[in-house]
Amino acid sequence: MGAVSAIEHVPGERVTGERVTGERVPKQDRSRATRQRLLEAAVACLAEHGWTGSTVAVVAERAGVSRGAAQHHFPTREDLFTAAVEYVAEERSTALRALFPQGATGATGDRHAVVAALVDLYTGPFFRAALHLWVAASNEAPLRPRVTELEARVGRETHRIAVDLLGADETRPGVRETVQGLLDMARGLGLANLLTDDTARRERVVAQWARILDTVLTD
Repeated sequence: MGAVSAIEHVPGERVTGERVTGERVPKQDRSRATRQRLLEAAVACLAEHGWTGSTVAVVAERAGVSRGAAQHHFPTREDLFTAAVEYVAEERSTALRALFPQGATGATGDRHAVVAALVDLYTGPFFRAALHLWVAASNEAPLRPRVTELEARVGRETHRIAVDLLGADETRPGVRETVQGLLDMARGLGLANLLTDDTARRERVVAQWARILDTVLTD
């Protein structure tokens, strides 16, 4: 469905056609473009190689910039990868909202599509990259508080989007827990999909959760 392609896309490789000479592009724009290439390359490296295999040098090479330029934008490895995961999370939140331009007015008419789009947030390269970062944070004390704070912010934003698109009234008993349960379930489906293609089972679970939400939110 259209939601999958819009949500699962995570830029990985730079588009060489977009690179222009310094004489034609203002310095601020060049700096912004370099930063974005680094962020996209960092997510792609983390998804493919994990934390151990994703160094600043590897990311810089993939982004087509020098290591010095990379460290100018992100002085530490932790700076680079937490910023990268946050960047793509923001991009995906924007894409998710764009799937339902009328907001709750249009989305509540098709809660199945909303549930499917939310579940899609936890499949694909971004979720794999975030998972590697979480695992690294569990073992590396300097990284842990940054990732914990990042995960809390991303989680709050995802919850807000879900509430909005589902037209959920959280003042009603049990509604907030139902929405959070949906997101927890979506994360679990994402984990199940890491090793094998879990599409068929995921589609059945999505359909069931859409029916549950129709019951809970419209009573």
